Amino acid sequence: MTDSSDEAKQIEKLYEFGERLNEAKDKSQNVKDYEGVIDATKTSLKAKQLAAQLIPRFFKFFPNLSSRALNAHFDLIEEEDLAVRVQAIRGLPLFCKDTKEYISKIVDILGQLLTADEIVERDAVHKALMSVLRQDVKESLTALFKHIWNVEEPSQDDTIRDKVLCFIRDKVFPLKAELLRPQEEMERHITDLIKKSLGDVTGAEFRMFMDFLKSLSIFGEKAPPERLKELIGIIEGQADLDAQFDVSDADHIDRLISCLFMAIPFFVVRTAFEGCTWQQVSQLLKQTHYTCF
Repeated sequence: MTDSSDEAKQIEKLYEFGERLNEAKDKSQNVKDYEGVIDATKTSLKAKQLAAQLIPRFFKFFPNLSSRALNAHFDLIEEEDLAVRVQAIRGLPLFCKDTKEYISKIVDILGQLLTADEIVERDAVHKALMSVLRQDVKESLTALFKHIWNVEEPSQDDTIRDKVLCFIRDKVFPLKAELLRPQEEMERHITDLIKKSLGDVTGAEFRMFMDFLKSLSIFGEKAPPERLKELIGIIEGQADLDAQFDVSDADHIDRLISCLFMAIPFFVVRTAFEGCTWQQVSQLLKQTHYTCF
């Protein structure tokens, strides 16, 4: 355990490192000072908090120390002390402000941190993610959506996936007018990301994605016919129209019925749903005792 006199010396030393780095015209020459900042992540709690501010602030000037600096900072994110963790999370967007190659890595880490239990920590994660999204929305969204379609370890990864979906629904979708710029390019990009995510979604998740897609300008009233056909194709794919009707497969039946109702507004365009007549559906509903009609 660090006593108060040792801690005071560590803090004083850190301030000296920070002042010299801040005043230096060519900061890249102050390697020893930046190394001292990195080494402070192994000392007292207050020194760790200060180091969590200084490491990302001067990160771009020391590319040869990038791996060491990142690893030291990532260790701070796993600290038991909440204040240290929160300060480390707040510093994450600075790593990719001038070094865009780290955006994917930082977003990946922030996506995992969405499972944080502490409200103040979770709030810091949300703000950090929004900051990185505003730096490079295309790269950030791509990294974020990977948490939705890349689920290798169901227990933990499913929790992360759910948190990422909630973040996208609550924080990203409502700000589409601000974030999706240039509009057509970014609406196309997020559409492709969503389509890639539909391989394993619940009915509620599919409806959420479809409601969002229908709100995009590229699928709006002035959209060309091929855009509407694209939306219909997404619904048809989710309905799995080629599969045999099986009255014992409740998931398939519910998905089919949900997709049929979702497709109704588009019936002005010839679709594969026309082969699935309402007589067939009515007969199916009778067999399954579905009481929608």
